[in-house]
Amino acid sequence: MRVAVLHGPNLNLLGTREPEVYGRTTLAEIDAALVAAGAEMGVDVECFQSNHEGALVDHVQKRAGEVDGFVVNAAAYTHTSVALADALAGVARPYVEVHLSNVFARERFRHRSYLAAGALGIISGFGAASYTLGLRALIEHLRRSA
Repeated sequence: MRVAVLHGPNLNLLGTREPEVYGRTTLAEIDAALVAAGAEMGVDVECFQSNHEGALVDHVQKRAGEVDGFVVNAAAYTHTSVALADALAGVARPYVEVHLSNVFARERFRHRSYLAAGALGIISGFGAASYTLGLRALIEHLRRSA
């Protein structure tokens, strides 16, 4: 089994960007934890980050035939990107939406997700653990569906 993790814009700044909101864990540390958690479950995990919407769309399309599902933190594109939502819908692979902060306790514009309707579920507000929780939920779903 193989899972792709997508990180959206500004997540490359984790660890230094607004640590009171996003924590001090770096993106490299999150990626390493995801790869390790995947290995414990017998799953290959690959991670990709881009600040560019089109690059994320391209990555979804490119990897869809090679992965069983996605863990997606689209960051700001969660609230703006019909293109990314369409790409995920178009490749027909299950995905879990994750967020470091509790987006529903933040600014009103963050309460809307263009990705949520197609997601298996949303995990929000548990810091870096949101990713591993999302990964575990996706793998459990994939195993039940096999």
